[in-house]
Amino acid sequence: MQPEGKIVVASQHYPPDPSTTAAIMAEIACRLASEHEVVVLSGSPGALPASQTGVDKPHVVAIRNRMGGKAALVRRGLSELLFVLRIFVALLRRLRRGDVVLTVTAPFMLPYAVAAAARFKGARSALIMHDLFPDVLVMAGLLKPRAFVTGVMRAANSLMFRALDAVITIGRDAEAPLLGYAGMTRNKIRFIPNWATLVPATRPVTSDNPFRKDLAARFIVGLSGNLGFTHDPEIVFEAARLLKDDADIHFLLSGWGIGFERLKQLQAEAGLSNVSFVARVEDAELEAFLTAADLWIIPYRKDVAGVSVPSRFYNLLAVGRPVVLVSEPEAEAALTVVENGLGWVVTPGRADQLAAAIRAASKCCDGALAERAVKAASKFDRSVAMNAYAALIEELLRNPSLREQR
Repeated sequence: MQPEGKIVVASQHYPPDPSTTAAIMAEIACRLASEHEVVVLSGSPGALPASQTGVDKPHVVAIRNRMGGKAALVRRGLSELLFVLRIFVALLRRLRRGDVVLTVTAPFMLPYAVAAAARFKGARSALIMHDLFPDVLVMAGLLKPRAFVTGVMRAANSLMFRALDAVITIGRDAEAPLLGYAGMTRNKIRFIPNWATLVPATRPVTSDNPFRKDLAARFIVGLSGNLGFTHDPEIVFEAARLLKDDADIHFLLSGWGIGFERLKQLQAEAGLSNVSFVARVEDAELEAFLTAADLWIIPYRKDVAGVSVPSRFYNLLAVGRPVVLVSEPEAEAALTVVENGLGWVVTPGRADQLAAAIRAASKCCDGALAERAVKAASKFDRSVAMNAYAALIEELLRNPSLREQR
C-alpha cells in the first residue's frame, strides 16, 4: 500500500529547458511518478517533450518566470525573487500535511521558500544541493567572506537546514561544510551522485568527426557547457596562449554563460590561431561533440571543494576521454580523477600547470586511460541514482520527519 501523500517538485529548470539541471529534475520526477502522484512546479514555459507526457508522468504546472540574462545581474536577481515568491504561494496552495516537496539550489533563494512553506504546511522537504551558497558567491569574488550579506545568508542557511528533512549532496566533499551549520545533522545528509546521460562506451577519435574534420591539429582540447561564476575562463585562455606555438594542439570551445562571454572577449582581443568556438551544441549532437576532443578541461576557481560539482564530468568519462580538472585535490571530481587514474588535477590560477598538463596529455601513450574513464562512468549509473531518490522519498512519505529523529 502506497503512502497517501503526494510529491511536489519545485524547480526553475525543467523541460523544455535544455539545461543539465532540467534533465536531472525531469528524470527524478518521472521515476517518482511511476509510483506516486507527482506535481512539478516549473519555471520553464513551453511544450513538454513527448517523453515527459502521458500515463504515469508528472503533472507539470508552469509558474510564471522571466529569466534574466547571465550578465544582467540586477534584473536577473529581481526576476528570480519574483519567481521564488510565486513558488512559495503555489506551495502554500498545493501542499498538504504528509506531502513531500523536493527542490534544488537554482535559484539559490528557492530552497528557503520551499523549506518555509513545507514547515508551515506540515509537509516534508528535501533539497538537492548542486551549489552551496553563499560559498559560491564568495568563491566567485562577488561577496567578501565577512560581508554583512554573507553573514545574513549563513544565518538563513542555519534556519533552512534545521527546517529541511533531507539534503542530497552530489559530492563527498560537501558533508564537511554542511556540518558546519548549526541546523545540519549527519542523518539528514544523503550522498547521491549525478550520472552520465550518455551510455558509457569507448568512442575512438575519428578524422571525419564533424566538429574535428576542419581542424589541422593532431590533439584537440575541449571545453563545453555552462561557465558560471565558479569557473575561471582566464586560465583556459592563458593556457592556450602559452601553447599557441605548438601546432599539434588546438582548443575547441563551446558553451554559454558569463565565462564564455569572457572567453569570446579575450579571443576577440588576441585572435589566437589555436582557438576555435562552436555554437552551443544541442543534445542530438552532444555525443559527436564530446568525442571530437582528445582531452577535456573543467576549469574551476579556487575553493571549489564542497561548493560545486561539475555534472558534465560524467559524460566526458562516458565517452572515454581523460580530463584536466582545475581545482583543489579534495574536491569531489578531483578525488574521482585521482582515485581512478582519469587524467590530471592542476592548481587553480596556475595557467602554466594547465598548459603543462595539456602538453603531457598530448604525448601520453596510456591506452588504458579511455577504458578506465568508461569504467568510472559506469559507476555513476542513472538507475542506481533513481532508486536512491525513490528510497529517500519513500522514507520521507512513510516515516516521521528526519529532523525529529535526532
